[in-house]
Amino acid sequence: MLSLSQQILRTDLAGMPLEWIDYKAAARLYFLGQVAYACGNPMILLRGGINARTRAQSELQIHSIIATQGQHHGPTKFADDYVPPLSNRTLFQRDDHLCLYCGGRFSASYLSRDHVRPVSKGGQDDWNNVVTACVRCNNYKAGRSPEDAGMQLLAVPFTPTHVEYIYLMGRNVLADQMAFLRAHFPRTSPLLRRLANT
Repeated sequence: MLSLSQQILRTDLAGMPLEWIDYKAAARLYFLGQVAYACGNPMILLRGGINARTRAQSELQIHSIIATQGQHHGPTKFADDYVPPLSNRTLFQRDDHLCLYCGGRFSASYLSRDHVRPVSKGGQDDWNNVVTACVRCNNYKAGRSPEDAGMQLLAVPFTPTHVEYIYLMGRNVLADQMAFLRAHFPRTSPLLRRLANT
């Protein structure tokens, strides 16, 4: 069995990934009868009280992926024009903690968000205009475009789909969860290509 901090992937009835939840939220969904089916591997076995009559102890097996019934908020998350919220954590995950200028891999404390087209020159703070850069490269580039600074981008920035964003938000994504998520990535996903090479 895995650690109680391991995240569970929650999907809708059709199997579309919705969000990451903890084991307590998953147990609540099981208890309320909202789990339609479970897939993936068994992760956590919760033991409850002992029945006074039968002397049997209650148990609840929680799987790594659960499909839930009922209304789900945010059907627009699956629309073609959906744009997930931008944060440094998910940006660094999108770019695999690589500086997209020098190619070095760094921990989050040595990374920063760089605007390819600087904000001072009309650039937007959105997925298609930001890349991960090490602090050194970002300071060198400063308020210039990559061309003006004599720097070349190693990859083109992109806006992740909702499912890609779910992956980026995950911590310690298990192999069965990863396989499930990858099946929902667009065929042209840069993340899919990167993960295929690992």
